[in-house]
Amino acid sequence: MPVADAPVAASLADRTLASRLPQFPWDRLAPAKARAAAHPDGIADLSIGTPVDPVPGVVQEALAAAADSPGYPLTKGTHALRAAAAEWLARRHGVTVGQDAVLPLIGTKELIAWLPALLGCRAGDSVSFPELAYPTYDIGARLAGAEAIATDYPDRVSAAHAGQDRGDAAPIRLAWLNSPSNPTGRVLPIQRMRELARWARSARAVLASDECYIDLGFEAAPVSLLHPDVCDGNHEGLLAVYSLSKRSNMAGYRAGLVCGDPDLVAALLEIRKHAGMMVPAPVQAAMRAALADDAHAAEQHARYARRRQVLMPAVNQAGWMVSHSEAGLYLWATHPRYDCWESVAVLSEMGILVSPGEFYGSAGVRHIRMALTATDERIAAAAARLSTLR
Repeated sequence: MPVADAPVAASLADRTLASRLPQFPWDRLAPAKARAAAHPDGIADLSIGTPVDPVPGVVQEALAAAADSPGYPLTKGTHALRAAAAEWLARRHGVTVGQDAVLPLIGTKELIAWLPALLGCRAGDSVSFPELAYPTYDIGARLAGAEAIATDYPDRVSAAHAGQDRGDAAPIRLAWLNSPSNPTGRVLPIQRMRELARWARSARAVLASDECYIDLGFEAAPVSLLHPDVCDGNHEGLLAVYSLSKRSNMAGYRAGLVCGDPDLVAALLEIRKHAGMMVPAPVQAAMRAALADDAHAAEQHARYARRRQVLMPAVNQAGWMVSHSEAGLYLWATHPRYDCWESVAVLSEMGILVSPGEFYGSAGVRHIRMALTATDERIAAAAARLSTLR
């Protein structure tokens, strides 16, 4: 590029959405990753929740069978996919939805990032999400130009705003729940979810629940926001997001679902049709097969349970205290002597890479997140290395 053009390019870059975003958190782990990778027995990478186990055969077969798909896929999803999703929700989670209340996604992260904008949130609106949360909820608010509020009590923020105690606060248009939680593994009690559903309707806010880990309960049984015990069968103003990445090892397929209020789902569908946000037809076929088969999901759940049984006692005995972590794919732990980055440093010297809790909010500055998404051999290696710290 000619030197004279550089200021123009820089000015244009400053006006893109990227200018609203922070540094990608995991880029900051590069030095620790390099230290861990230098371990003589190799790195035990527990920093990212990416599946490592095989994609189930039933899913691979369905993908291959649908490979000859020359036409554009249906944005709303095939009848077979939407029927399989509704049947899965009823069979596994006690949730009843019509097919018009089901919409396939190109993975769930894209919806989490874009839902505030798709719902029309803008400057003057607020988007809330849990105090400890995956960073993409905050990113979604930034992309829309809305105010991001990290709180476990959006109902109290709303009440304060109404009472003029927070006169500068923008009204909450969208509130996110995440149960089981990433990073903490916490499962929200049904009564608390009921309270938030009632609040959202009274505040005329959309309540969206990220339930990507709902199939991975260990010490607690997660319940969907759409379950009748939570919402009395009334899905107005409610959305729930589901992923096949963890349940079915399909992270590479980018396969997710959003379900709930039929009017909201219909509005999202219209936007997605205009924007070309379509799940490829072979992936839709693979999703249908995955949702119709519970055997592979039970097998994967058992794998994670075994890894959890190996890693959790080793973490505790090495001096870190695991809290929550009753569901999902992570151990949320703190050490009495270390903050999160000191823990990252100590563990990286042992060839173990973890995520610092700071990535998930200021309340996590003393915690680390350890993923169960490593092979049995790497989990065993991490546990063995931790045993040397007893």
